[in-house]
Amino acid sequence: MTTTLWIILGVVGVIVLWFIVTYNSLVTLKNRVEEAWSDIDVQLKRRYDLIPNLIEAVKGYVKQEKDVLTQVTAARTAAMGAQTPHDKAKAENMLSETLKSLFAVSEAYPDLKSSTNFSQLQTELTDTEDKIQASRRFYNTNVRDLNTKIETFPTNTIAGMVGATKREFFEAAETERENVKVSF
Repeated sequence: MTTTLWIILGVVGVIVLWFIVTYNSLVTLKNRVEEAWSDIDVQLKRRYDLIPNLIEAVKGYVKQEKDVLTQVTAARTAAMGAQTPHDKAKAENMLSETLKSLFAVSEAYPDLKSSTNFSQLQTELTDTEDKIQASRRFYNTNVRDLNTKIETFPTNTIAGMVGATKREFFEAAETERENVKVSF
């Protein structure tokens, strides 16, 4: 009788221990995803702070290019207001496209290109873009790990019981997936 009781207690103990370890691993992965999202937010805030300075640097040189400046400002506002990863990715991709337009316009103005202030802001923005890409990769890696854990058996049973849900990837826009066309 006592042997059977010890076996039952042992099995229950193993199940409880497995539940605790599995739950803690889900919490750890969820926290990593939230940390990665926070890293993206930090870099995006830096980008948002640089854009008004860049626009001010450009304004004096390209008075006739107001449409481009307006588009950049509107895209920045939309990106700052986006909440979900899907909406944020869409808005950020739109902002990237408008910034490309701004830099393309700047090519037509040699005085602007040679401006130290513009050049420094462009370098800082490029550096920030690189950091955003690294943060996106870090976020997507953690989302992949969390989603895999939530979808695999037997962890999916615990995930369902504790309400763990899959997260969205931060994806690139269709235009960023296209091949670059180079012509000479």
